[in-house]
Amino acid sequence: MELNSLRQFLVVARLEHLSGAAEELRVAQPSLSRTIARLESELRTPLFDRSGRLRLNDAGKLFRDYVERSLGDLDAGRRAVAEAVSEGVGTVRLASETFLTLTGPLAAFKRAHPAIEVELRWMAAEDMGRHLRAQDVDLCVASQPIPAEGLEAVQLLDEAVGLATPLDHPLASRTSVSIDELTGQPFVSARKGHWQRRLLDRLFAARDQTPKIVCEVDEPSAIAALISAGLGIGLVPAFARTSSTRVPAAWVPVDSPDCRRAVTLYWNAGSHLSTAARLMRTTIANWNWITGEPQEKR
Repeated sequence: MELNSLRQFLVVARLEHLSGAAEELRVAQPSLSRTIARLESELRTPLFDRSGRLRLNDAGKLFRDYVERSLGDLDAGRRAVAEAVSEGVGTVRLASETFLTLTGPLAAFKRAHPAIEVELRWMAAEDMGRHLRAQDVDLCVASQPIPAEGLEAVQLLDEAVGLATPLDHPLASRTSVSIDELTGQPFVSARKGHWQRRLLDRLFAARDQTPKIVCEVDEPSAIAALISAGLGIGLVPAFARTSSTRVPAAWVPVDSPDCRRAVTLYWNAGSHLSTAARLMRTTIANWNWITGEPQEKR
């Protein structure tokens, strides 16, 4: 099996769309189809279901995981050699659901290590474990638990999540609010899968209720701005209240012990972290989230 064929397979597996994969890879679709067919012939089994839309089948998912890990090991080897010949200057790849929380440690890292290249990638929490084990990324920061098999982690921040409202909203002057009082209220929320949406759905589901979502966004950092504009209310972490990009809005504590988020840093326990990745891990893990400055190593 050729490495290029395996890399092309991963793109088709990710997109589950031949023409889209061909466009991304800049190859002719018939050529890509023949590549996939050759792989299936070598493996003596189909990797995709072709009834209707192209779908990765169980054999394809199994093969994808092994290919990702194998290519990840090769890429890790290349990075290790590059690091060795460049005397430690390299690249660190960090994935997160949102980077707003990480702007402080990221800025401090770049000031301390200007020669290290930082690659940032937005990633859904459910995809992080697989990409870490495949060594597609070095570090991940998630605001919700991810499958920990083969991973190591350190909790960075455990904080309350409150209700953000427009300044003139009837709830804006309250000292606290219950979930029951929020039934029927219009919510601005991230899309399904994001930690804010999962928390909102979970809080309401515990009461056999469903939140009224009037606005779903792909950009979680825009939630507070849309709330401030009067489009609805929403869940916002306490950290956002001290952000330099804070917008005018009220923040009301929610009367529920479950209305919290835990921000956690993950990495692959079985992989060799480059010097750049280890330095980044230390910077993030030792950040003081209250003062916004580095703290003593833990």
